[in-house]
Parts: sequence; C-alpha cells; structure tokens
Amino acid sequence: MKKIGLFFALMMFVVTNIYSQSKSEQAVATAVTALHSNVVNPERIALDLLVSDALSYGHSAGKVENKEQFIDFLFNGPFKFTSINTTDQTIRVSGKNAVVRHVFIGKATNAGVPTDIRLGNLMVWRKEGGKWKLLARQAFRL
Repeated sequence: MKKIGLFFALMMFVVTNIYSQSKSEQAVATAVTALHSNVVNPERIALDLLVSDALSYGHSAGKVENKEQFIDFLFNGPFKFTSINTTDQTIRVSGKNAVVRHVFIGKATNAGVPTDIRLGNLMVWRKEGGKWKLLARQAFRL
C-alpha cells in the first residue's frame, strides 16, 4: 500500500512539474510577443518592464547595445520596424532562466528605405521580480 501511495505522490510531482514548465514557457512566449510588439510600436514603460537592466542586445552585424542604447535606438534610430513575425520558435525554461530560439522575420525601413529581414535569433530571458525580462539577445544571419 505504501508503494502505491509513493507512486501516486511521484506521479503528482511529475505532472505538476510538466504543467508548471508549460505554463512558464507560455509566459515566456507572451513576453517575446510583447517585446516584438513594442519594437514595432515602442512604449518606454512597457519596454522598461520587458527588458532587464543588465541587457546585452546583439545585432546580426555585430553591434551590441545595453538597455538604454536599445530603447533609445527604437525611438531615435533610423531603423523602424513595421512588422515582426517568428517561425520555428523553441522555448526551454530552466528555473528562473529561459532560452528562446526562432527565425525572426520582419519588415522595416532603414532611413526611409523599405527592407525585409530574416535572421536567426537567440534570446535569454530571466525571471526578475516575478516577471520575465530579456537579459540577452543575439541575432545572426541565416
């Protein structure tokens, strides 16, 4: 009888962990979508809540920005996104960290000239104060 009780306790532990991980993955996916939405239509307060103070934001050309530079570029830089979509997204949560990979597909203007973007993207998200925040991002050419 003790073995059956132990088995059910173990199964409940496994099911609870699977559920919480998928719930965490969904929360990270929501944060990724919110970030992309704020790259297209920037809002300072929302960006501040989505991005860690320790941000390292790497562009595919090698430029790396901190949080202040990343946000400033969205408002004052020559590059303006008009749409962002992703494909082949994977999310792996490990404790308070999550690794997101996807293909980043966007439309933008660069100094007014339309351009299409298709890049690989690696993001590291960290749970800070109960919220998922972007800690690091590196885009790369496909």
